Amino acid sequence: MDLIIEFIRIKEEIKNRVKTLFEGLDESLIKTDPEWVDIVVNFSQEEVIKENKLTNKEQMLSILSVLLGTQALGEYKNMLHAALKSGVDPVAIKETVYQATAYLGIGRVHDFLVATNKVMEEFGITLPLPTQKIVTEETRFHDGLEKQVSLFGPGMRKQQTDAPELRSNVNRWLADNCFGDYYTRNGLNDQEREMITFCFILAQGGCENQLQGHTAGNIMAGNDKAKLYSIVEQCMPYIGYPRTLNAMNIIDEVANQLSK
Repeated sequence: MDLIIEFIRIKEEIKNRVKTLFEGLDESLIKTDPEWVDIVVNFSQEEVIKENKLTNKEQMLSILSVLLGTQALGEYKNMLHAALKSGVDPVAIKETVYQATAYLGIGRVHDFLVATNKVMEEFGITLPLPTQKIVTEETRFHDGLEKQVSLFGPGMRKQQTDAPELRSNVNRWLADNCFGDYYTRNGLNDQEREMITFCFILAQGGCENQLQGHTAGNIMAGNDKAKLYSIVEQCMPYIGYPRTLNAMNIIDEVANQLSK
């Protein structure tokens, strides 16, 4: 890591932060692509970081979530090291990975869960972590639907009664699986769960309708327009400008609608 620190032109406090969070990770790119490392480290770890208005936990979980969404396993492992070294609760990280399953699917989450476990074990964290489950097979539908209603309003009940018959299975699964199995769990609060969902969706691209819905859900949960902008800004180095600008347009649109 000293090789990287000597090369990059960043302020002393940023050098110390980078060394603390990323020490011991792969240094091969500094040897083959020093100019790229110079650009991305200065941008992501200085220029963007100095504008951060989120807590460390919020910032790290947001970044981990978009790296899950973009399927960036290598950078995910780097940022997972940084998150654990900066004091983010392993339970919050594991809950983020679990919840990603509802928005990315089992196939795209499996390898990230395996990688998360490996890194946590390297940090001496005992697995499995304490259970965060609070629902039973009998209560998951009811509790999940109540969670939907609390975040998105009473119209969620109508999805179980008034939606087209061909959508009845998916609407039921949204209540009992997406919200019952994941959102009801301990380890993250409603604001944090809506925040990471927003990040999963914006990172994928092509999910604008769902991003609109969860932008509204975030605002109703207490993550206001300014906070959503901060989340997108901190994620921007990892998702690029097109998806960043698309997300900001949706935030503006939804915030304006809700303010009327």
